[in-house]
Amino acid sequence: MATRLTAPAAVRTPIVEVDHLFTSFPAAGGATLAVLDDITLSLHEGEVLALLGKSGSGKSTLLRAIAGLLAPTRGEVRYRGIPLNGANPGVAMVFQSFALMPWLTVQDNVELGLQALGVPAAERRRRALEAIDVIGLDGFESAYPKELSGGMRQRVGFARALVLQPDALLMDEPFSALDVLTAENLRTELMRLWEEPDFPTKAICIVTHNIEEAVLLADRVVVLGANPGHLKAEVEVHLPRPRDRRSPTFEALVDQLYAALTGRGTARPVSVAPPGPLTHPLPAASLGGLAGLVEIVYAHNGQADLPDLAAELSFEVDDLLPLVDAAVMLGLLEVEGAQAFLTATGRGWYTADIQTSKELFAQLAVRHAPLVRTICTALNNSDDGALRDDFFRDLLRRGFSREDTERQLDIAIDWGRYGELYDYDADTGELVLTEVYAALARELLPHLGVEPTGSPEQV
Repeated sequence: MATRLTAPAAVRTPIVEVDHLFTSFPAAGGATLAVLDDITLSLHEGEVLALLGKSGSGKSTLLRAIAGLLAPTRGEVRYRGIPLNGANPGVAMVFQSFALMPWLTVQDNVELGLQALGVPAAERRRRALEAIDVIGLDGFESAYPKELSGGMRQRVGFARALVLQPDALLMDEPFSALDVLTAENLRTELMRLWEEPDFPTKAICIVTHNIEEAVLLADRVVVLGANPGHLKAEVEVHLPRPRDRRSPTFEALVDQLYAALTGRGTARPVSVAPPGPLTHPLPAASLGGLAGLVEIVYAHNGQADLPDLAAELSFEVDDLLPLVDAAVMLGLLEVEGAQAFLTATGRGWYTADIQTSKELFAQLAVRHAPLVRTICTALNNSDDGALRDDFFRDLLRRGFSREDTERQLDIAIDWGRYGELYDYDADTGELVLTEVYAALARELLPHLGVEPTGSPEQV
């Protein structure tokens, strides 16, 4: 088998160029929600590029902008030097959800794009059968999607994209809906095809939140930060294929990308504005998950290598990120690179009795979790210490999508109830301050620059 040779990115021909891209969407109350901020990057011939980022980093939005399915608010996307003004004619997409037409056979699904281009029926049939054979689905041409497994459906998605012989293949988390073994098999098969000299596309761009997947597949990894999406780091992967997860170089790259993804030493300069619910959202971490992470690090003598820890638990390292972010926000852990260290506060929280740990958590949440503090302050300034959740929902919608707004509220309610800061009645949607908070407010809020009876407008 011939090996695909790749020159340095600087000397390769760009297929797609993204130039100072800024994208925003309308939000509640006439405001705008920035999704991508000043993104500049290129996809070159002969490379596999991975866009790596956590939830909220705008990875899929960026991919759709590259595909020409989403017009930028500002900036420009160019295909072969020509600014896009509609769908990108040189790319094809593979989606996470397969996106097959259930009433069409495998062959008809693969022919769909060719039919839209006006390719004659005989030519459509020839090219579709060839793509089906290449992707390993020969014999299933007349089957319907409901008759196929998840892996086979995604193979149809690959065939439908490759039959168009695009300059660039765009993939939006194409393996995340599959079981672990099927996903691994498809990744291996895709890379085997990519190494073939007659592979019908010149570049691949894949969106992923999986660090190991990025290192397995990509020649270059671009790391995106979140809220709004922005460029944080770019890492070249100089490893021969097939790649060995157990090699020291592979593990070092995983550690490097983990550090970049979590912003340890690579984050943007900290804003001088005080942290608020819109600029510092709560990580998606439950109290049980948070306590479990702290317990495990404690059991590792207060220090743990996060990629190694993820491997021990049979998870991907990025599955730990929300828990790590929450622990760092509350001061329970400190992270340097890929190493997590239990702080004195974290040790005290873990070793305390139940009531003491709840009281300590309440103090940490009011000090360090902006949305929890906002809810407490607003409730404290209401006439009866109670407010409907819609009040906070409307404020959060200034900066979050509907889905992320609900997620933020759910986390804040979970954290506040655990610390006995406020109660929540799901039937009425009402949050109510507890007696615990009154004493805590008198003790903490003045030191945080928040008057206990001041303005509730903290968002």
